[in-house]
Amino acid sequence: MRAWTIVLAAGEGSRLATATGGMAKQFLLWQGFPLYWHSALTFSRCARVAGLVFVFPESCLERENSRLHELDAACSLGLPWLAVSGGILRQDSVRQGLDALQHKADAAWVLIHDTARPFASPTLVNRVLDRLEAGAWGVIPGIPVTDTIKIVQHDLVEATPERSLLRAVQTPQGFRTAPLAAAHRRARDENWLVTDDAAILERCGHPVQVVDGEPENRKITHPGDLDMLRPQAGDNQPHVGFGYDVHRYVDEDTPQARPLRLGGVPVPHAPRVLAHSDGDVLLHALADALLGCCGEGDIGLLFPDTNPACANLNSAVILAEALDRLRRHNLELTHADLTIIAQIPKIAPHREAIERNLARLLDLDAGRINVKATTEEGLGFTGAKEGIKAVAVVTTVHCGTIKNVAS
Repeated sequence: MRAWTIVLAAGEGSRLATATGGMAKQFLLWQGFPLYWHSALTFSRCARVAGLVFVFPESCLERENSRLHELDAACSLGLPWLAVSGGILRQDSVRQGLDALQHKADAAWVLIHDTARPFASPTLVNRVLDRLEAGAWGVIPGIPVTDTIKIVQHDLVEATPERSLLRAVQTPQGFRTAPLAAAHRRARDENWLVTDDAAILERCGHPVQVVDGEPENRKITHPGDLDMLRPQAGDNQPHVGFGYDVHRYVDEDTPQARPLRLGGVPVPHAPRVLAHSDGDVLLHALADALLGCCGEGDIGLLFPDTNPACANLNSAVILAEALDRLRRHNLELTHADLTIIAQIPKIAPHREAIERNLARLLDLDAGRINVKATTEEGLGFTGAKEGIKAVAVVTTVHCGTIKNVAS
């Protein structure tokens, strides 16, 4: 089962209007892209996301639909998407996004995300999806509340809730699509006013589960929050990481024999590789190089082959975790140079597809990715057609916190 994501970008941003010159926050430029596009790129790096619905103010729909085509052409999401107009209230916008999914066969689940939270990671998205896959009706990320909270009426304290029972809730929130759509229709018919989609599901008597949120997944709400989108002082020295990985060729009937994939691209008519995960030697070398830049060890530490949960694991998940850890260190990937070393199969017919997919997975311009291939002239185990190996060198720079706010 897969999920569609509703990317909410229909707010007017009145609390920030003075600070942004009247521009709604979802349209502010950060690192050259409108804020909402960063959320879209995050979801595009999650294999269980089937597509995206962008919800814009009706007055901006035509303009942003055209801009989406331009953005997708320049930095492809690799996913189907559509754009619809929103409503007056947030819940109206969600309902109209849900209406657009009525006839999508691959939308059994839906994720709802506010574009005012551009720092959500693929790891968080997958955490929500894991709980949905385990059978939850609704899933929300939450972080423990550190301040003491008071319930106040007419300036008098009425109660002090137990702090350990409280969570500050974030997005993306995930749901079974059909019950959420029914709950939203009921909310419209009975004139409910709520602040998030979980509240609608709760009011209909459906259970909502909580997973760990991320402190970095902050929301841009007040003028001071715009500092998160401005350049910060930081170390401008480049960081270079190196990665290396090897996989043995085996017969098709060997246990843990995996079809050959390189950079997430299936290579037909190639030998099988022996691997606990899916055995993508190129993504493994690349992930190790990224981890090397931020001093986070290697993929064997994060995804040990002794863990049954890692059996036949999609290496895009491994790469997403490495990228997430890179971001936590405020490092931005600027270049990747990769070499595949194999006597067989021939890599040239697949090189362009591999580069395109790497550009999508890394959220990097294709011109900053170089994929090479070579043989070892019949020498060694690769020359004897016994296996395949890959090396990766990546360059990152310290990016402070965030950059490039439109005025």
